[in-house]
Amino acid sequence: MPAVIVTDSTASLPPELAVERGIVVVPLQVVIGATVYDEGADGATPELVAAALREWKPVSTSRPSPAALLEVYEQAARDGATEIVSVHLSGEMSGTYESAQLAARDASVRVVPVDTRQVGVATGFAVLAAADVLDAGGTADEAAAAARARAEATSSLFYVDTLEYLRRGGRIGAAAALFGGALAVKPLLQIEDGTVASLERVRTSGRALARLEELAVQAAGEADVDVCVAHLASPERAGQLAERLGQRLEANLGGREVWCGELGAVLGAHVGPGMIAVCVAPRL
Repeated sequence: MPAVIVTDSTASLPPELAVERGIVVVPLQVVIGATVYDEGADGATPELVAAALREWKPVSTSRPSPAALLEVYEQAARDGATEIVSVHLSGEMSGTYESAQLAARDASVRVVPVDTRQVGVATGFAVLAAADVLDAGGTADEAAAAARARAEATSSLFYVDTLEYLRRGGRIGAAAALFGGALAVKPLLQIEDGTVASLERVRTSGRALARLEELAVQAAGEADVDVCVAHLASPERAGQLAERLGQRLEANLGGREVWCGELGAVLGAHVGPGMIAVCVAPRL
């Protein structure tokens, strides 16, 4: 086991896929009221977070500590790893990458931290690009470069019913949230240079989702892509969007389907119920 990949739970990798690829997943935490949960099926689930947000309970999130990541690195070293590639969500959005940098200084094996400057499934696709490089016999540095390259080429687009949850979490300015609420607009957003940026504002949710579809098709172009539709407490709308995208991008997907699933609990805590996201990741 010359090199191992570590990532965090916001990458939204299915547990069975992580095990199959030998990827170690470190959970972030969700705090609801005074109770702390690890993100995952046995802790903070999207359903739990969506219910808490609807009831306006206090919901916050927490990064893994440097000590927790160091223990993960040391366990990998004890299991035979000689190098580690630690791939995480945007350092602009979370302190997880900083924790990885701090833990790497004290690790007994070399650790290459990677800030994907992405979130959610976009980070997951970057992780899988790194895993492909290692499986092909590449080095840790080559795997880290592949993760960064795929993350940079990926488009992360999303719709939210309201900007209020992003404002409460400090991910978008209060003025933007007020502007959106006052005009009853439906915001389309994107991840740009590691942060949430405004893309377009439309008047209805139907129009917003139609534009999200068009923007995803434009982002795919003629490339061979992986596409994921994620949602929080909006399975019907997400499923319909995934089906339409699958039909329109059939030639680009090379026989693969558009994956559709629920957004992780940590990211869901910041965007709120009704959120729909599309991730378009060109294959390198």
